[in-house]
Amino acid sequence: MHTKTHPIATEPGVASYQLTSYHYGRAGSGSKVYIQASLHADEVPAMLVAHVLRRELEQLDAAGRIHGEVILVPAANPIGLSQIVHGAPFGRFDLGTGTNFNRAFRHVAGELKDTLAGRLGPDAAANVAAIRAEARAAVERWEPTDATQVLKKTLLEMAIDADIVLDLHCDNEALLHVYTGPALADRVAPLATLLGARAYLLSAGSGGEPFDEACSRLWWDLAAHFGPSIPIPPACAAVTVELRGEMDVRYDYAEQDAHALLQFLAREGIVDIPHDALPAPRCAASPLEAVEPLHAPQTGVLVFLKALGDEVKAGDAVADIVNPVTGATATVHVSRNGLLFASTAHRHLLRGMHICKIAGTTPFRSGSLLSQ
Repeated sequence: MHTKTHPIATEPGVASYQLTSYHYGRAGSGSKVYIQASLHADEVPAMLVAHVLRRELEQLDAAGRIHGEVILVPAANPIGLSQIVHGAPFGRFDLGTGTNFNRAFRHVAGELKDTLAGRLGPDAAANVAAIRAEARAAVERWEPTDATQVLKKTLLEMAIDADIVLDLHCDNEALLHVYTGPALADRVAPLATLLGARAYLLSAGSGGEPFDEACSRLWWDLAAHFGPSIPIPPACAAVTVELRGEMDVRYDYAEQDAHALLQFLAREGIVDIPHDALPAPRCAASPLEAVEPLHAPQTGVLVFLKALGDEVKAGDAVADIVNPVTGATATVHVSRNGLLFASTAHRHLLRGMHICKIAGTTPFRSGSLLSQ
């Protein structure tokens, strides 16, 4: 194992930041895995999972049981971790620009359509190697204009050519759930099952250029561009794992989640540990376009009528919004069948604020599918 320190902001006279990554196994000796925790810096459970992973990976590496390379970034956002507003951590948005830390990553497929023209052929492995080389070069050409873009470039440089990318997050209040692309559904299904995910959500392009899609979407975008005569497999299995809610910071959860991640890597031939029996899946894959977000129709106190994990039917009342001044109560109903899998932790909302999300099975939305 070796450690790398990446300078993020170094100008004299202002705050400086650095990023730390841990590198296990040996580059070029097999598959490459990239794991990062808490890109949204106030989503703490992922950092505890990374703490457990670091302990386990150090032992596996010392025993020569890592086949390939594993990069672990246990705290992926030193800028966000330093943002405190009136005593409260604020790690989802960059206070300097207002941009979500998990949006606006460089999507290099457009450049690669030009730089790879006439260079790909019938050999899928050769195509993968060429695409990875050009993707690395495209990220290297990115010229950041502020410290947050330097951070995003640094993270993407480590991940863009990986076989597996695991981006560990959490929601406000939630059941464990997973996001990936439809082309990766079968490959990632064992991970969702091992984690006990209650929602397994698929989208080829959710909008806003999040980190996982910066790593994975380029493969199906290029496959569509070059056509069936040029074999381009979905060579990067990038997954966003939402580790329940912000307050679910517990050793037992961290241990079981880290164990599940390592079990997935074992099934991928990257770590040499005994395989557990695969449990029964707790959900089937469903399109992200089938998730129904509910919002407050008026300002007031949020009172849930349904709980996380409840199955709801179209027309069911999910929550009341009670205006404490007028006494007016607005009841919020779900329009489709599904599972209530994520909700806000706030109990006073302004009109239009997020209440919860329902995972359905029939697509009905398009455009930007993720919350801001």
